[in-house]
Amino acid sequence: MADLPPLDTLALNRALLARQWLLAPRRASALEAVEHLVGLQAQDARAPYLQLLPRLQGFDPLELSALLESHAAVRIVLMRGTIHLVSARDAYRLRPLVQPMIARATDNNHGVAAAAGAVARAGRALVEDRPRTFAQLAEQLGPRFPGDDATRLAQQVRAHVPLVQVPPRGLWLQGGAAAHTSLEAWCPDVSEHDHQLDMEDLILRYLNAFGPATVQDAQKWSGLTRLAPHFRALAEQGRAVTATDAQTGRRTLYDLPDAPRPDPGDSGRVAPILTGPFDNLILSHADGTRVLPAEHRPKVMTQNGLFAGLVLIDGFAAGNWRIEATNKQRATLTVARFTTKAYTKPDERAITRAAERLLQLAHPDARQHVVELTPPG
Repeated sequence: MADLPPLDTLALNRALLARQWLLAPRRASALEAVEHLVGLQAQDARAPYLQLLPRLQGFDPLELSALLESHAAVRIVLMRGTIHLVSARDAYRLRPLVQPMIARATDNNHGVAAAAGAVARAGRALVEDRPRTFAQLAEQLGPRFPGDDATRLAQQVRAHVPLVQVPPRGLWLQGGAAAHTSLEAWCPDVSEHDHQLDMEDLILRYLNAFGPATVQDAQKWSGLTRLAPHFRALAEQGRAVTATDAQTGRRTLYDLPDAPRPDPGDSGRVAPILTGPFDNLILSHADGTRVLPAEHRPKVMTQNGLFAGLVLIDGFAAGNWRIEATNKQRATLTVARFTTKAYTKPDERAITRAAERLLQLAHPDARQHVVELTPPG
């Protein structure tokens, strides 16, 4: 028997927005936000900054950038085998839990004949001598393991050594090649006591930021499998509660007992929101319809495989945005609608204000910031 009443799509939407700090921006530090959200997907170096903009009051991108410079946060491969920006503490906590998944995927796609341990030891020594790009790592590893493709060898190091991308990569409004060293070399002072996290702790943190959710949702977010026994154990221990997904009447949703689940009737209409590119808001559920209606899912990915920022109207994806070619004179943000339905005038004004704020953040030196809303049609 479920502990909570059935939850429909609107209830899941409002709960997720509340957990994601999108119903109302929080007054919190960038580090607090990064840890609450269990990291920010970050293969686009600028994306984490744009992801935090709608979530934090008075967000200063230099605060997040400073975390990378001070080694308090790092860019590292974690959930789903993708680059995430996380706190150094969470890098130590999370990497052991997802390590088998990363290694397995790499062996499937970049297998080598050499022993993984030998490649990892050689690679670790190289990146701890000085940070190296994958091309530089491959150049050094190739002669040592002549029977294997050098590019694959570098990928094996990525899989078996927790590599962090060192600045200037990832710093705000700066660029740089993705050069790597080991987490242990870059962040040696993280307390051992900060490393303790088991699979059930991981699930609880996921639910705190993304719940209510099914087992399949958590597996989609993490890239892990066989999580069902851990969910059941949490429910049996009273550390998680359950509800039925009203949309299907079959799927079991899990949640934290005291997590926010706003009543949609009380929360009212949600103001328009512009989320950042690659936002985990839409990448962390097997069923993403709580934010992204199924008919719009094919529209969120660009032709070159990138996830553009979304425009949420009353909490649901109704369009996306892109910053077009810019120069010192002009930076233009274009909003594309997903449907022929026109935005209301108040929504258009709110979208324009949010877009202007985003442009001011992303291109502070441009003399003119232009927001273009494509006409319905």
